[in-house]
Amino acid sequence: MEPDVALYLFTGFMDSGKTSLIKNTLLESDFAQDMHTLLLVCEDGDEEYDEDELSAFNVSLEMIEDEESFNIENIKRLADKHDPDMIFIEFNGTWPISLYTDLTLPAGWETVQVLTTVEGPTFDSFLTNMRTMMLDQLLLSDVVIINRSTDDLPKSKFRAAIKANNKRAQIVYERPDGSIDQNAMSALPYDKSKDTLELTDADYALFYMDIMDDPKSYKGKTVKFTALIYNPDDYKAGQYIPGRFAMTCCEADIQFLGLICKSQNAASIKHKSWKEITAKVAYEYDKDYGAKGPVLYEIDLKPAEKPEDELVYFS
Repeated sequence: MEPDVALYLFTGFMDSGKTSLIKNTLLESDFAQDMHTLLLVCEDGDEEYDEDELSAFNVSLEMIEDEESFNIENIKRLADKHDPDMIFIEFNGTWPISLYTDLTLPAGWETVQVLTTVEGPTFDSFLTNMRTMMLDQLLLSDVVIINRSTDDLPKSKFRAAIKANNKRAQIVYERPDGSIDQNAMSALPYDKSKDTLELTDADYALFYMDIMDDPKSYKGKTVKFTALIYNPDDYKAGQYIPGRFAMTCCEADIQFLGLICKSQNAASIKHKSWKEITAKVAYEYDKDYGAKGPVLYEIDLKPAEKPEDELVYFS
């Protein structure tokens, strides 16, 4: 059922490309054809809107100048004034995203999509110096567009930071010429087409992200890797979690990346021991996921030496 009013939220810092993306969507495509759009702009960037041009495409522009004015009463007032089919919100990158999530939308209003723009050359610096504010902008994203993307950007590191904060987000890399880099995330450090994947420590973090993104593509494959075993005494009978601690972005953001593994010998496997595991990948429901996901079935388990560097990395 179509919503009475469809909302599209555009997040990201100033000069990250939000205005260009909105213009392209409203003025240079058939996306809003025969529909009336209310555009709510929450910051003044270097690129400006031409109200006459917007009007020609049946778009009404309103400014929301400050955080206090970003409330449902004001947004509803502006909607009543213009009676739109869609509302585009160009959100202020310095405002907390909770301003939007705390809104109680009227009946018939629905957030259809959240898009976030990121400037590729400055993303790494923002992650280092303005981490909380940067990740806040990514929290709701359905699509993250990393623009001005060049070959030397640490794309694996960017992907890790985004996915650790928002697993469902689709990541799109846009080259400086505006074209989409279709192959940016397709290259993996191992041959995914093989039936058996022998993963090195350098492979594991990207393997984990890929198998969580696309578990069906690993169904039936055999994987082999060195793992730290999570298996406390109160864990579920018949299974344990092999995985690795990974630095997704910085020392403050270290996470355990583990996969559910089922084994008849699970009770005898020591918690926090190092093992070389060989397992078959299944795609099935598990309560820990709350949905279908990748589940390993142990084929072989051998003692392994503790690696000199216990962490794995995305770049």
